Amino acid sequence: MRNLTCERLEADEVWSFVGAKEANVKDGHPEGYGDCYTFTVVDPITKLMPCWLVGTRSRQCAFDFMADLASRVVNVPQLTTDGFMPYPNAVDAAFKGRVHYAVLNKTYGNVLAAKDAARRHSPAMMTKCEKIRECGNHDTKFISTSIVEPTNLSLRMSNRRFARLTNAFSRKMENHMRAISFYFMTHNFV
Repeated sequence: MRNLTCERLEADEVWSFVGAKEANVKDGHPEGYGDCYTFTVVDPITKLMPCWLVGTRSRQCAFDFMADLASRVVNVPQLTTDGFMPYPNAVDAAFKGRVHYAVLNKTYGNVLAAKDAARRHSPAMMTKCEKIRECGNHDTKFISTSIVEPTNLSLRMSNRRFARLTNAFSRKMENHMRAISFYFMTHNFV
């Protein structure tokens, strides 16, 4: 997908793992085992997901993801990301000022005791939400990640590889990437 004229974009990451969760990766496991993240972006108006990237939650992946996104849009969109630290520099390097960019920084409280087994897998409670303008002119009411997050939930719910407690995880990174590619193809074109 090239020469897109998306007016608004929301970006986020979805956690999953290949072979074993990071804490369980041992010497002797194949390369690529452990935690991985799927970087996603959605146009909240059309629900189009113009690009994605599977990798680690790292500076390099953030830069690669934003460079790919910037190569696909021809206008000056309004972009919102979460508070992942590499995003502002990655957006600046990729878009070179051709973007209205803001960060939606959410703070979560640790109200659930880690020892409470019944609540161990429940999400933490959000205690604060701060909108930080990075560059450009924003329409403040559209500084949001409220469309990309449920879109990522759809990815998680429709693909067992993304379940937190599962035996249906990918055993190879190549298979994981193929399954994700199939999901995005059906999301965008079916």
